[in-house]
Amino acid sequence: MMTDSRPTESIRKIRVLINPNSGLGTSFDSFWGVMETCFRDEHTEVTYQFSHDVADGQKKARRAVQEGVDSILVAGGDGMVNSIGSELINTRTALGVIPTGSGNGFARHFGIPMDLSRAIRSLAQAKRRSIDVGTANGRPFFVTCSMAWDAAIVRGFEALPFRGIVPYIFAAASEWITFSPQPFEVEFDGRETLAFTEPAICTVANLTQYGGGAQIAPRARPDDGLMEMVVVQHQDLPLLLVNIGRLFNGTVDQLPQVFTRQFRHLVVRRPHAAPIQVDGELVEAPPSVEIGLQSRALTVLVPQQQAMSRND
Repeated sequence: MMTDSRPTESIRKIRVLINPNSGLGTSFDSFWGVMETCFRDEHTEVTYQFSHDVADGQKKARRAVQEGVDSILVAGGDGMVNSIGSELINTRTALGVIPTGSGNGFARHFGIPMDLSRAIRSLAQAKRRSIDVGTANGRPFFVTCSMAWDAAIVRGFEALPFRGIVPYIFAAASEWITFSPQPFEVEFDGRETLAFTEPAICTVANLTQYGGGAQIAPRARPDDGLMEMVVVQHQDLPLLLVNIGRLFNGTVDQLPQVFTRQFRHLVVRRPHAAPIQVDGELVEAPPSVEIGLQSRALTVLVPQQQAMSRND
């Protein structure tokens, strides 16, 4: 049975920004074909541009906003979603994601299919939805921000010439050998301060996903005005690894070794400066990291069933 994949009435002027180095690869022909099929409408204007680097993509996103583009569809991974989406905060332009990265945490949270054709078709019928935006020392993030071994993994992953879950595991093992934990002092909403002596995992989540299907914060919701902090101490990490399946079935937060706390504002104080992970990108950070929240500051396109769900 054929389904109507024409765009919803709210989508009129669409700009597609493509990362030419992403996993789109040899799928360009099918990409154009599906886009033409799904967005063939006399009232819909679709234009395409390549994002050659972060600055180029952000410049083109800003120009799209100025030109009154209704929606920007990003064909890329979480890093590109972050860099383009950051330019759309508090604007009328919605962000849609065609996942072609390695982790695709943003797309997985919202149920956007990993298959190229199905992803485009889901966006053609998508609904607009406003979500919260996190900030780490002023830098926006939509998925996660990590500050311990979970951040260092990105460094090892970036050094590998290939992508996927297997190299991510290799990177995690490699960084574990040299990882040296430092104590964290964490202040929640200016009311409570907790000390973590040797955190190996210290992740703040706006959405549920690390990427690749791993749900580090199964209870995280995109528009509830709250962030979720997840901490696992260094000595408890082997127990978590034994239960690695819980990362993928949405029950990791039920382990007693996993500390979770919801908050609106957070300050993490560390003895030494160290890089943090922001939506899959490694960023240098001082000893103190301040996490803030902008309530429903970004409009996104999500599949219709997700837009109507109360459970995401």
